[in-house]
Amino acid sequence: MYHARELTVSTRGRGFHDITAEVQQAVATSGARQGLCTVFLHHTSASLILCENADPDVRKDLEAFFARLVKDGDPLFQHDAEGPDDMPAHVRTVLTQNSLSIPIQDGEAKLGTWQGLYVWEHRTSPHRRRVTVSVLG
Repeated sequence: MYHARELTVSTRGRGFHDITAEVQQAVATSGARQGLCTVFLHHTSASLILCENADPDVRKDLEAFFARLVKDGDPLFQHDAEGPDDMPAHVRTVLTQNSLSIPIQDGEAKLGTWQGLYVWEHRTSPHRRRVTVSVLG
């Protein structure tokens, strides 16, 4: 059986947006007891990450690392049609991921004890991001 659900995530600009509960709800609604859940983000300037969810400093440190690695307004980049964060957002996405696969066991996405699913917005302004959760069970 196959089940899909589309989520809309309204971001407040650069940062992390926890979608763990919404993904778990999509899996539960599907009725699958065993299988695979794929989460896909339909954008090129935001990412999906599987990250520690216990200590928010982990996400702060990730943002600090990427701010150092891929600077807004870097003169290296020619593509700046939507501002100084335009190309850096694309680079951040390419260095991370826009799709995740999670096993389903006993009717839930089987995440580790300290794992959460996040949309990581790379643009500085708010956006509405579309995420498709597909369940194959």
